[in-house]
Amino acid sequence: MQSPCIREASKALIHGCCAAPFVGLPDSHSSHSPDPTQSVWVAGSDHHFALATASTLPPNSQFTNHESLPSLLESFSKFIRAYPQYSETHLADQIRSQQYYHLTISNHVCLDYVGHGLFSFSQQHRKHFSSSTASFASSSSAPPPPPPIVQYSSEPNFFDISYKSVNLKSQLLHGGKDSEIEMKVRSRIMEFMNVSEDDYTMVFTANQSSALKLLADSYPFQTNRNLLTVYDYKNEAVEVMIESSKKRGARVMAAEYSWPNMRIQSRKLRKMVVHKRNTRKRGLFVFPLQSRMTGARYPYLWMSIARENGWHVLLDACSLGPKDMETLGLALFRPDFLICSFFKIFGENPSGFGCLFVKKTIVSLLTDSTSSTSIGIVSLLPTSTLLPSHFPQESSTTEDKETEQKWNFDSDGLAVSNIEEVSLEKRETSFSELVESKTIPFESDQTKNKSVGGNSEIEFRGLDHADSLGLILISSRVKYLINWLVNALISLQHPHAENGPPLIRIYGPKIRPDRGPSVAFNVFDWKGEKIDPALVQKLADRNNISLSYGFLQHIWFSDKNEEERETKIERFTAETKGIGVSNKSRAEYHSGGISAVTATLGMLTNFEDIYRLWVFVSRFLDADFVEKERWRYLALNQRKIEV
Repeated sequence: MQSPCIREASKALIHGCCAAPFVGLPDSHSSHSPDPTQSVWVAGSDHHFALATASTLPPNSQFTNHESLPSLLESFSKFIRAYPQYSETHLADQIRSQQYYHLTISNHVCLDYVGHGLFSFSQQHRKHFSSSTASFASSSSAPPPPPPIVQYSSEPNFFDISYKSVNLKSQLLHGGKDSEIEMKVRSRIMEFMNVSEDDYTMVFTANQSSALKLLADSYPFQTNRNLLTVYDYKNEAVEVMIESSKKRGARVMAAEYSWPNMRIQSRKLRKMVVHKRNTRKRGLFVFPLQSRMTGARYPYLWMSIARENGWHVLLDACSLGPKDMETLGLALFRPDFLICSFFKIFGENPSGFGCLFVKKTIVSLLTDSTSSTSIGIVSLLPTSTLLPSHFPQESSTTEDKETEQKWNFDSDGLAVSNIEEVSLEKRETSFSELVESKTIPFESDQTKNKSVGGNSEIEFRGLDHADSLGLILISSRVKYLINWLVNALISLQHPHAENGPPLIRIYGPKIRPDRGPSVAFNVFDWKGEKIDPALVQKLADRNNISLSYGFLQHIWFSDKNEEERETKIERFTAETKGIGVSNKSRAEYHSGGISAVTATLGMLTNFEDIYRLWVFVSRFLDADFVEKERWRYLALNQRKIEV
């Protein structure tokens, strides 16, 4: 009998929500073979989807002045006409307005990290309602209603984390006595990740870096010598794994990506995966399925080909969205190792933990590492009190924010600003009239009652909400939003620059129905000079929009693009000055690449979020925007912004 998750995944493929897992690898002797980075769009052609996306803006739109942008109401009206199915995702807007109303209170657009939220914001507080506010209208087109009156209470918190120095292999084989909260969290996570407890064992880790280092310290590189990674961006956690693997004798290889679409160089990767000598002890193949920076997606078939050629497969699921583990490909290709990240609440400090899954048949293969290199495994402990959340929070100083920023997306906190974007201070009241309103109780009857720890009734509401939305709805919603954003960014053009540089350059896939939920881009001034991504991030933060920035790497330029290499390529050493890599060999960071800004969408992202990002980026059409911002913050007695 076919499992429910596979049935839903099959429907998702039919609806065109997921990258198709079965795409043939290229024949090394043929120039016309299919590229495994290309996915099949079942429900319609890319051309038709691109036409629909183009219709979300006025015909042949090129905006050269930020004041000429259509209003939020007008933009959404065109958006919903092009993507009428978006209205079917209204449940996501209801969940956001009811359970994550802090995003509305703070006027905060959160586009800077991915992962899985365990709980909802409303779970932190005890809520009191009158009978007239027990339910309210909400729709996919309407701004959220005013949040309920909240009173802080001293309810039990979710959990605390305690580090322990143990041997990974021993922990996997024998474990320890789990607390009640650990047993329930583990069971709920494995259910959510569509991973069977009969097939896999799991340990909690401090974060993604800890999970990868633990595996690097225990994998038998002495006999399975190779480490092959597939990342188009510099990932701090992967760098930690590479450093540890090299110390244990590993030979490190990496996939390369074509400029500028950032597609995998399939033949080169195939040559590394399929070795001529056909040895059965190849090593560890680290595969993320999609880039959390560019949104490029890679087919599942790479995992199958790697396994057939003697590789052990590590699936990095940290960049996958909610319910992505229920796609048809992952239901069939079970990796040997799996890592993922969970944080407590979306839109707040994303503290949480990582998870390392190991297939039970593989555990005996691991080696015993010393306790000094096994630090990274953690325990979950129940807490007795809930510290009040002082919300809304005051802005931290510029120095504090700069200290909190990290090179990759594994930041320990979100940068929150108390400065609002003036052009969006007044919401348009008629916006809610575009789609028929829906009314549901505050506590959704679709929420599952999953409790953890002692007598406290703490539900995994964040995971429950993802379950209630499902793979098809989440994938469809994000697909429409990310493609509208890409189209809107492309429409921004410097005045009188018909033959000059556009305001925005996007790296990776552009308008595609099967692209991932992230977009990597850079902003250029009217002279064609790139504006520092760190500066763009900082200015976005001061407009209450959280973005990330990173470093694209392993870029392959064809002969016709070789001249571009000289003008585009940068050195990671210059970009990482003062960003916490002093403990690593500088020689390892001399590879060329391109620094870029990244925005990542999730299941709670709404149209207003991406519209506000578009409005913010359009401000760079004003040649004096950066200088105006400098003086603006000086006038407000804030610290000087460095440009």
